Amino acid sequence: MPKRAVHTDQAAPVGGPYSQAVVAGDTVYLAGAIPALPDGTRVTGSFAEQAHAAFRNLAAVAEAAGASLDQAVRVGVYLRDLDNFAEMNEIFRQYLTGDHLPARTTIPADLPGFEIEIDAVLYVGD
Repeated sequence: MPKRAVHTDQAAPVGGPYSQAVVAGDTVYLAGAIPALPDGTRVTGSFAEQAHAAFRNLAAVAEAAGASLDQAVRVGVYLRDLDNFAEMNEIFRQYLTGDHLPARTTIPADLPGFEIEIDAVLYVGD
């Protein structure tokens, strides 16, 4: 089964030795997306502004891999403050839609200077 790395300038750049996504057969693994602009500038402001930026980055990487967030089968959400859980749920539904929502884990995390990070696994087979 061939695999390929995916990088795009439409999402915040990779900040270490890893790929923004890896396509392996019918599965796309999306690395953690943070609230940053494509040029790497961090998005500051409200939780909602940061969450939208992170979801936009995740969606951009999915698109660069030839997929969409609607194909997500698993999503991991990492929150600096679990008090943002309800607001994250509202924003989540704007980016992941349809009748077959992915499995999800939401956990608190010690994020360095931002409020949210999101990763996902997509299934692009039939």
